[in-house]
Amino acid sequence: MPRVNVPVTSITRTGIAPATEVNGDATNNHSLTNNGTTWLMVRNSGSTVARVVSAIYENTVDGQTVPAKTWSIPTSSTRYIGPFPVRLFGTLLLIDVDNAELKLSAYTLPATT
Repeated sequence: MPRVNVPVTSITRTGIAPATEVNGDATNNHSLTNNGTTWLMVRNSGSTVARVVSAIYENTVDGQTVPAKTWSIPTSSTRYIGPFPVRLFGTLLLIDVDNAELKLSAYTLPATT
């Protein structure tokens, strides 16, 4: 099956409501649009063990796959992660989770002039 999409909510100066959380899918994992100012809110809804979320690097180095960047999310905690530079992670950000107890929301900042 394809990766589960995480909708990206654009933050505005007029304010926004919190984005809807997407349940973690450790089988299919996740993808979202990345513009370099994208960041994730990851909530561990479990109360017994820390969980792991990973961002997959888009490029290889000397033909070798670069290990994913990982973060441990403590029990009953939320972490804000990002931004994800396009040159490292690409415009389609691939996110893996180790358990459905992780809940994902994504945000981006608008371009400013």
